[in-house]
Amino acid sequence: MADARETNARRLRRLTEMSRSRAVERAGKALSGVWTDGFQPSQVVLRTQLIQSADGPGPLARLVLPRGVAMRFYLLALFEARCRLRVGDAWTGGRPLAGVGSWSDFIAIDGAYDARSTTYMRDTRQGREGAADLRLRQIQSALKTLEELGPEQALVTVPRAATGGRRLYGKFSLMKETGRGDLQTPDVYMVPQNHWSARTITIPADFFLNGWVQLLNPSEVATWLILRTLSQWARDQHAETGVYLYGKQRLEDFGLRRDAWEDGCQRLRAFGLIRPARATPLDSKPAGIDFFGLFAQAEREQYEPYRWQVTDVGLAEDAVKVCTRELTIRQKQLDSAAKERAGRRGAPSAPTRLFSAG
Repeated sequence: MADARETNARRLRRLTEMSRSRAVERAGKALSGVWTDGFQPSQVVLRTQLIQSADGPGPLARLVLPRGVAMRFYLLALFEARCRLRVGDAWTGGRPLAGVGSWSDFIAIDGAYDARSTTYMRDTRQGREGAADLRLRQIQSALKTLEELGPEQALVTVPRAATGGRRLYGKFSLMKETGRGDLQTPDVYMVPQNHWSARTITIPADFFLNGWVQLLNPSEVATWLILRTLSQWARDQHAETGVYLYGKQRLEDFGLRRDAWEDGCQRLRAFGLIRPARATPLDSKPAGIDFFGLFAQAEREQYEPYRWQVTDVGLAEDAVKVCTRELTIRQKQLDSAAKERAGRRGAPSAPTRLFSAG
């Protein structure tokens, strides 16, 4: 529980700073510009081999990392490509990594944090340049991670300079969700068509435009994409009784650990992106407390997995507002629980600092 308190407090601190600096809002504005100037897709089609390959987990499982923006950057690149390209078109680059209209404009981060003084770099001229430089370094690190997934699973290729082998990050090429492939010619990304016979799922544009891609952590995104995959593979079951995963299938087919899955499901539920299975329409908004969900949780047999339904209604909400509200509520609950435990032990509880190290 102490780890949960610290993790939640750190996440809330970062979210507070991004809200103060309007980082998510500004990234959303840049993405909206790309969407408005492009084909304005209502959804992005994703090949499911990113999530599950023929031999087990797809490349996505290796992007569930505690640090960095590799998973986020790849999904943003798919969104940018779909706004710019038609179905069947192959990837073409050209967007700069930094500057106005660059990839850096699409990434929201909290900035440089000084653990000693528990403060962020302020919005001085030096601070703005520092934040831009930090975003650029995050993108370069993401490209390095995506390329180093392996010779066949690499999700980008980055050419090298003729002298010294230095990576030319600005000239990267996006690969298909299946990875680079095992041939000499890289399997460059092509915008897929959504068809019942193809292994594809859809991601609503609201996921990108309303800040969710910026604020969900990698394990939450992976959990959400797995649930979307299950829901779109078994549409009737999803609508009637929900979808679920047993531990063996979760690990062997998707490569997600139990703690990441269970915590991801609970956070996604709190954010309104999934719900415990019930018979009401998926596009209906919950009114007040989810008593049905609480009852379903209490009545669930010990051996039976949770059955979930993915609802896209929540994606239309402002991610910053929703996440701030829910993480604040959770922090109060975690602090109260810690205080009660300390009281039972007869020792005072040290208050959780919102501006904690990390």
